[in-house]
Amino acid sequence: MADPATYRPAAGSIPESPGVYRFLDEHGRVVYVGKAKNLRSRLNSYFADFAGLHPRTQTMLQTAARVDWTVVGTEVEALQLEYSWIKEFDPRFNVRYRDDKSYPYLAVTLDEEYPRVMVMRGAKRKGVRYFGPYSHAWAIRETVDQLLRVFPVRTCRPGVFKRQRQLDRPCLLGYIGKCSAPCVG
Repeated sequence: MADPATYRPAAGSIPESPGVYRFLDEHGRVVYVGKAKNLRSRLNSYFADFAGLHPRTQTMLQTAARVDWTVVGTEVEALQLEYSWIKEFDPRFNVRYRDDKSYPYLAVTLDEEYPRVMVMRGAKRKGVRYFGPYSHAWAIRETVDQLLRVFPVRTCRPGVFKRQRQLDRPCLLGYIGKCSAPCVG
């Protein structure tokens, strides 16, 4: 068990910018990833009052052998980088999102005759290409809206697509020009 005082960053060396930090053990494995609006105040909170910390946090600090950080431009970028690093490194002390419900993705199906665009949350599926994660649901919906204005691709579910194909008439999105209506050719 390491003493957190041995790897505490020097005073004034931590920037006061938004960013993401990682605690690593003596073998270089990431044990915890976190984000901060102000890296200096967040990291100093780990080293200020060790006895006042939660026991799990104390164990994490004793397991770690060093801390490093990456400065980003905004809090949203910090959130996205933190999420990516948690997925990449699977740190022992981070809470795991079992179903990935907290972040939506832009998904494009590649295994269908006519690919479709959709907003997805949850477990990833085979045959679907994912873009994201997006930190705000409104951001991904605006992205899909812009995409449909430039490329009127299919967005309807397979059941709707099949029904409209049998009726030989496009769905509402096809009528208003937001879909190229591949269901009717």
